[in-house]
Amino acid sequence: MAARITYLRNEQLRTVKPEYAGNKLFGNQFANGEELYTPSFSNVFRWKFLTENPQKEEKKADTWTPAVVSCTEFLQSQEDGLVWLGHATFVLRTSGKTLLFDPLLFDSTFLKRRHALPCRPEELTGIDWLLLSHGHRDHLDDKSIRLLARQNPNMQVLSSLRMAPLLRGMAPQLQVQEAGWWQQYDLGPEAPLGIYYLPAAHWHRRGLNDLNQVLWGSFLLRTQDKLIYFAADSAYAGHFEEIERQFGPIDICLVGIGAYKPAFMMQLSHTNPHEAAKAANVLRAGHVVPMHHGTFDLSDEPASEPIRTIEEIAAGGMLRGELHAPAVGEVMHWPEWE
Repeated sequence: MAARITYLRNEQLRTVKPEYAGNKLFGNQFANGEELYTPSFSNVFRWKFLTENPQKEEKKADTWTPAVVSCTEFLQSQEDGLVWLGHATFVLRTSGKTLLFDPLLFDSTFLKRRHALPCRPEELTGIDWLLLSHGHRDHLDDKSIRLLARQNPNMQVLSSLRMAPLLRGMAPQLQVQEAGWWQQYDLGPEAPLGIYYLPAAHWHRRGLNDLNQVLWGSFLLRTQDKLIYFAADSAYAGHFEEIERQFGPIDICLVGIGAYKPAFMMQLSHTNPHEAAKAANVLRAGHVVPMHHGTFDLSDEPASEPIRTIEEIAAGGMLRGELHAPAVGEVMHWPEWE
């Protein structure tokens, strides 16, 4: 029997894409646009037990890690800036407001950091908005959420449809605003920026029985004079063109470049460096900041390959925007970027 098709959005929020009915549900599962994506266990088995990594020795010998500098001084200041904390975690400050993206601040059984955090987790205070793109454990971490909720009692969480029950199981006091794709969060009349939840080509699972039951997506921030796009986890797909059509050229694009090998396992979840460059070019991004590489060992490519490749792409003139490859913890003064 075919699954019942319905559409869901937050009726309390503004939908910015004309005639968009909401996110499509096949029964109880969200979809990538019109198509339901179900990750295959057979691919995981094939990867882990049946496939020999052709770069096994190269990966073993590649001990590169990103440089790390302290960002404590920035966190204690009020200056505008952007700081990469590793993987997909960023701190952004604009007009006196501090935003934190997809925080993963601690090691866990399956996720061990390859480099130090550029600050103590206890220094992440004064967070106004916590942006959570989706529910995978390398983007939504229980321990990090509990700590941030304790340290930031007035923090508001901006996330996706059906995320609130999951988050309140970690920290019941959290203020959570859920959005569907193409919706604008309600930040109040005095907010110095606008924030939109936008599509991504990905999926959700944290347990055995919750496949695709919580939505995934990306974020767009409209500051006084710039558009900043956080691509989150996504395969390359048509949503990049749709976003450019809806909003025009992006000023700053934060895009994933790692966790792409083997392709049969990763290509429907993440962008490789060439796909990341293509996405940034389609978005007509003026500046590109790579992420989702170097911090955790999630895939088969050698550690330094993603950043080497995106730098080669940029040096070869195949990246429209200016590439910024910061050290972990380095303050990027994005308001000064032309």
